[in-house]
Amino acid sequence: MRQRPAVPVALARSLEELCDELRRLVRRDVERRDERELLAIAAQGVGDTSFALDVPCERALERWQRELARRAPLSLLTEERGWTHLGPGRRGVRELRDFDHGGWCVVIDPIDGTRNLASGLRSAWTAIALVPPVSRPPRQRDVVAGLLSELPTALMSRWRRLSSLGARPTRELHELGRARAAARRLRRAVLATPRGFDPAAPGYWSFFRYTSAQRPLLAAVEARFFERMEREHGLALRHAFDDQYISNAGQLALLALGTYRMIVDARAHVSARGGPQGTSSKPYDVAAALAVASAAGCVVQAPDGSPLDFPLDATTPVSFAGYANPRIARVAGPLVAAELARGCRAGARR
Repeated sequence: MRQRPAVPVALARSLEELCDELRRLVRRDVERRDERELLAIAAQGVGDTSFALDVPCERALERWQRELARRAPLSLLTEERGWTHLGPGRRGVRELRDFDHGGWCVVIDPIDGTRNLASGLRSAWTAIALVPPVSRPPRQRDVVAGLLSELPTALMSRWRRLSSLGARPTRELHELGRARAAARRLRRAVLATPRGFDPAAPGYWSFFRYTSAQRPLLAAVEARFFERMEREHGLALRHAFDDQYISNAGQLALLALGTYRMIVDARAHVSARGGPQGTSSKPYDVAAALAVASAAGCVVQAPDGSPLDFPLDATTPVSFAGYANPRIARVAGPLVAAELARGCRAGARR
């Protein structure tokens, strides 16, 4: 097995400080501005629409990259600009042509879950994935570490951070200070998902159905999946709950924490097989969360059960199926794949 390159301590510290700055910027805006102001469309980026809430964070990312690039080359992928490459130059920094510069590559989604956060419904997350020096466009398999930092709603005083930057994955609980800018860590522990499969235990088993046009197909797949899980594996359907969290980083964070038993986002999978079209996840949405969940012991694969790999860019549609541990993956994974294949065949014939 190829040894994972260690994340430089200075880079890890800088990324955590960046997350703190982004949290302060977001907290300021969600406390001072209403939902309509926060969700005003600001621009159409390379990967997705930018809202007013996103703009201060995007500017902060540009400043952060330029500051680090004064000392070493750095490639940065964001939904707004795609890949940018900067390195030391005579006037501080200069643009580089591509990835062949010997520096690290960083994939950042500063706010994954903007809509729910702006509405005060649920946390969003800052998601950061790290790729060591490469001489070609990187792929998900090149990611060696991830960092997920929670962006709490205006009514929350605590937030979580999940990390695989170090030798062992960790989870932390922090509390905001009185000034809303300061924070203190309450707890820190190893991040590891629960083992085994207890069919009678309460838990969340979710098929993400964000796109309205795809909901009938996915609901049919979901119904057949649970029918087979009950019949073949004794799953207590009364305790198999659903959850529609509009944040892939948040979904995979809950999988890594053991709250979710399963999360399937098959939107791109369905679209690519002749089913209804709709929006889907992009690599910058999921790269960091996939790394953290995998480090915690989860199994995350393509919905058909194949290994999950894709180019790290701002446009490639991504689907995934995540299971809290290998035992659940062995039980549920084949049923997910089979029922999705059945559903896609039926959908393509319509």
